[in-house]
Amino acid sequence: MKEIEIIKPDDWHVHFRDDDILKAVIPETTRHFARSIVMPNLTPPILNGKQAIKYKERIKNAIPKAHNFEPLMTIYLTENTDKFELCKSYQEELVFAAKLYPAGATTNSDSGVKDIKKIMPVLETMSEVGMPLLIHGEVTHKEVDIFDREKVFIDQNLDFICKELPELKITLEHITTKEATEYVYEGNENLVASITPHHLALNRNSIFVGGIKPHNYCLPILKREKHRKALIKVATNGSKKFFLGTDTAPHFASDKENCCGCAGIFNASYCISILTQIFEDAKSLKNLESFISINGASHYQLPSNSTKIKIIKKDYPIKFKKFILVGSEKIMIFNPGFKTFWEVKN
Repeated sequence: MKEIEIIKPDDWHVHFRDDDILKAVIPETTRHFARSIVMPNLTPPILNGKQAIKYKERIKNAIPKAHNFEPLMTIYLTENTDKFELCKSYQEELVFAAKLYPAGATTNSDSGVKDIKKIMPVLETMSEVGMPLLIHGEVTHKEVDIFDREKVFIDQNLDFICKELPELKITLEHITTKEATEYVYEGNENLVASITPHHLALNRNSIFVGGIKPHNYCLPILKREKHRKALIKVATNGSKKFFLGTDTAPHFASDKENCCGCAGIFNASYCISILTQIFEDAKSLKNLESFISINGASHYQLPSNSTKIKIIKKDYPIKFKKFILVGSEKIMIFNPGFKTFWEVKN
């Protein structure tokens, strides 16, 4: 097969940041995707509908005129979130979903939730009105090994939420473990999961072997090969419960390459090419469209996009550019470390 045509995809998890970074990274997403859920963990975070609309305006001003793209905005949940204001923002379509960050779990998450039970009244209201909940599924207790944080979160927090509020629409984002694939697969119909291209492409050796690789450092952290294989299995088997959320997360190279490097991988530029190669290698190209174009829209009760894209297979590996510039600073572009022959046709 040398060419495939699929429904134009959506990215259900994007970090655009703000200001000059936002202007630089937006075209890398909008050239290939029709819609994206935009994360609210700015500094300061997006805490209400009014702030979300202002941020959305800044995003729209940065979208190239030739690109047809819709940003879907989110609110950052805290233990002080007003459930009535949140509900109003959702019903007035100022925001699309709310994001749960456990405090300290990732970049700009210090204002996140420490005690899940304190936000249960908010989650109950979200369940009543049909507002989606997006979850960064990790605990942050010091006594829990960083490679076990996702599993412990599922056992201690997610299972509690799902049992208390089975009607709540939940996306467990950027899952990384075999345990997460099994829990979501066996869970109720309102529980789904997103998966990133870097967690499909890499295992934890990619951070440590041959020296520290700061540009492969992300949170949730990469896991063992058995977990990567479990992710490949559920992403490529056609299950409706799993879909793409790139978690593309730009940082300046200078902020990644230091004694306390930032977590995040900027993968927007070649995401579709990488995924197509992964699906071909898994002999599952027939399920690529479901994973990147259909399943997410279905979960969020949105129509699939009306336009299509073509992905062409080259006779030679495509050449990745290494970075994009923001002034004098570089944002390094994710390279999976294997040959990629597929390219999105302009």
